[in-house]
Amino acid sequence: MNEWYLLLLVISLFVVAYIPRVFPMLYFTHRKVPKWFSEWMKYVPVALFAALAFKDVFITHEHLDIAWNIKIVAMLFVAGVAYKTRSMALSVITGLASVFLLSML
Repeated sequence: MNEWYLLLLVISLFVVAYIPRVFPMLYFTHRKVPKWFSEWMKYVPVALFAALAFKDVFITHEHLDIAWNIKIVAMLFVAGVAYKTRSMALSVITGLASVFLLSML
């Protein structure tokens, strides 16, 4: 592979990743979004995050893992801290620290 090929590859990947992000912004800036669509879109980030987080917590090596899973305990700690403090940074730090400390046991 030469340098031009790698440069073209990087530019192509940039364009492919950028278009899906900029197209909705350009499309919806001049149009009125229906109220039902706006209400529905409020739940999309929460649903995506929940799907990603629960998959990481409950599924290991393509199997459902509930027994002796330290990530479940860490998730409960994080949920409590997030509910009490409403702080993303403190929740992330709590999650990292609890997984680390629980894995040492």
